Amino acid sequence: MNLKSAIKGRGAQLNVPNRFFELSHEMRDDFLEFCHKEGEISDKNKTLYLEVFPKTIVNKVESPDVGMTYSMNSYQGCEHGCIYCYARNSHEYWGYSAGLDFERRILVKKDAPKLLEVQLKKKNWKAHPIVMSGNTDCYQPAEKKFEITKQCLEVFLKYRHPVGIITKNALILRDLDLLKALAEDNLIGVNMSITSLSEDTRRVLEPRTASIKKRLETVKVLSENGIPVNVMLAPIIPSINSHEILPLAKAASEHGALSIAHTIVRLNGAIGEIFKDWIYKTMPDRAEKVLHQIESCHGGSLNDSRYRTRMRGEGKIAEQINNLVKLARLKHFKNKTMPKLNLNLHEEFKDGQLKLF
Repeated sequence: MNLKSAIKGRGAQLNVPNRFFELSHEMRDDFLEFCHKEGEISDKNKTLYLEVFPKTIVNKVESPDVGMTYSMNSYQGCEHGCIYCYARNSHEYWGYSAGLDFERRILVKKDAPKLLEVQLKKKNWKAHPIVMSGNTDCYQPAEKKFEITKQCLEVFLKYRHPVGIITKNALILRDLDLLKALAEDNLIGVNMSITSLSEDTRRVLEPRTASIKKRLETVKVLSENGIPVNVMLAPIIPSINSHEILPLAKAASEHGALSIAHTIVRLNGAIGEIFKDWIYKTMPDRAEKVLHQIESCHGGSLNDSRYRTRMRGEGKIAEQINNLVKLARLKHFKNKTMPKLNLNLHEEFKDGQLKLF
């Protein structure tokens, strides 16, 4: 892999134009040459945390094939830098690029715990699992500094409300005591994303995520403490990690996971251009093959927005991937299942304490 000229610690290697803006800017070669001659740094590659002030924090999910009804995101943008991330496109709504800006301009919602509490106390609110990280990872590096996810878990526990978590960061173990307390009443389910067993692949696909070893250890610790874990093999990318489905499933099961789920990569919106730029720079020997195989899973296009089809794909390669996942479930997850979360306690705790009468 040709990583000599790569921007260190980043997945995207450029900022693509924001589709909502008429104007855009570019890093020109003459400017780069000037910086080189003057000994100046053209791009400091720093992460900025920017506070934003939303009016609400819980979002209703309308998509029929995502597997959640409500989600919340304490952060927008994600420093993990996963090159394939579908959430990149959402950064354009905030006025930024889906490329490097997505990884370096992190929007922080410090009021999230208060907004969550307001939502859970509403008289007409009925308990539904709310998934943290429906868009961006709630345990990304920013969480170590701001602890917003931790505060939200305290709210969920106070009101005995079911919550799901999607992450690829071992930082979740910092909140083990809270997770254990939620698990006592079957109020928590964790989805750990593990896309490869190869550190070389992980470093280029997901540059600022926890190592594979740490993620598997996290699955084990959570499972040993009675916290149900589903492992997300997502996304499966043909000719990059598609050959790892069976060993990934085996490792997940051996570390205590109760189930696996998967999606086949799709490159909607700006992500197609970002991914193509990345793969020609990092995997030039197989770039064409990978891109053509992705297209073959989505009717000849990198972009696929069709409900019921976009997550699983179509065609021979998609069929092979989906069949391998079915085989992995039969082989490694027979008689295992994720429990349904408890929806019955919240009404009694709606005012923050158990109702006696």
